[in-house]
Amino acid sequence: MSFSQLHPNIRIRIVTSFLTRLVGNMIFPFMAIYFSAKLGPAITGLLLVLTVCAQILMGFYGGYLADRWGRKKVMVYGQWIQCCALFIMMAANSPWLDSAWLTFAMMLVQNASNGMINPAADAMLIDVSTKENRTYMYGISYWSNNLSIALGSVVGGLLFATHRFELLLVLTVVSFLTLVIIAFSIKESYQPKPKPMPFVGSRTGILRDMVASYKLVMTDRRFILFSLGGMLIFAPEFQTPNYIAVRLAQEFAPRSIGLFDWFTVELTGLKIFSLIQLENTLLVVLFSLAVTKLIERLKEAPALYISGLMYIAGYSLIMYSNSLIVILAAVLISTLGELIHAPIRQTYLSQIVKDDLRSSYMAVNGLVVPGARIMGAVGITLGAVLPSYLMALLIFSLGVVGVILTRSIVLQMDSKERLLPHTKEAAR
Repeated sequence: MSFSQLHPNIRIRIVTSFLTRLVGNMIFPFMAIYFSAKLGPAITGLLLVLTVCAQILMGFYGGYLADRWGRKKVMVYGQWIQCCALFIMMAANSPWLDSAWLTFAMMLVQNASNGMINPAADAMLIDVSTKENRTYMYGISYWSNNLSIALGSVVGGLLFATHRFELLLVLTVVSFLTLVIIAFSIKESYQPKPKPMPFVGSRTGILRDMVASYKLVMTDRRFILFSLGGMLIFAPEFQTPNYIAVRLAQEFAPRSIGLFDWFTVELTGLKIFSLIQLENTLLVVLFSLAVTKLIERLKEAPALYISGLMYIAGYSLIMYSNSLIVILAAVLISTLGELIHAPIRQTYLSQIVKDDLRSSYMAVNGLVVPGARIMGAVGITLGAVLPSYLMALLIFSLGVVGVILTRSIVLQMDSKERLLPHTKEAAR
């Protein structure tokens, strides 16, 4: 399998997503600093929560529309909205205008448009991929996303404070370029079955129809348990910027390390936290493609379980140990687990979702990361009460429950696939 063998829609989506995320990561991770300086930390926290809520809510609406209208139309409309929001956001940070509130309003719209686009784009990837190439597709996508984060964060750290207007200008241009590519190069991947559409002016009718669609999704027991399992497995990663950072700052005893008698480096808890982030990013960027090739030779189900256990075991060690060698080894274990687990999990997820509700399924699945983030935030509160070894044990236990839930669903899927040939033969 190679990148050129993937469907053109997949190649376009990966490339445009990489470019958009690359420039976006030069800007949006630093917006909290910008708003804190302009509006104060207390208001900033509330504003950032609102942007997340807007993305989630529009994700549900975008998923519903993509199942009723098709993927491309929703992606084009969402990209139009994003282009307009970014253009105004750029103007609000120009030499002629400096408005923090207008910047926030457009950032809110931009997040909402992302929420509208993502379920449609995720469903489109499933539409045009096959069971044989999905793991490779998700592996490449995972690598490109992490590479964009690594490069974007470095450039943003250097340029955001002094060249915010120029960065927003580049992002606006990239967004318009993406709109043109989507409109003229991407092919519609899904033709919805004709259904009576609620009267356009009837908000109640549309809301009722949307609720009915998501009711079908929420009553799909396999999907809900699989998503819950994913949330429990991915929760430890979001302890890193929360509980782990606080614990290392408080518990890691500063020490000095001499390098060949040339110079001495003093290691503190905060520096170890930065080192964890750096090691994870470098490992993901350098080894994602190699691991993607390796996955093709592995049995997917056992690899999914073992990698999930590696992932949570690594983060559990980081939550407890104060040994630099153990921490670095744990990051290596958890990152390798992450690289194997994430694409295989996405492949199984694509087999669970129903064809006529794919975007709606992907919108609900979009709650997995926010749910894991919330668990990460709760970790700070629990860490103030529980000792580190109990926190590590708690997170590891929750992760094991996630692996068990995942395994139960995968076994159901595999047993159903084995039964299908016999069912078809009996029908003849």
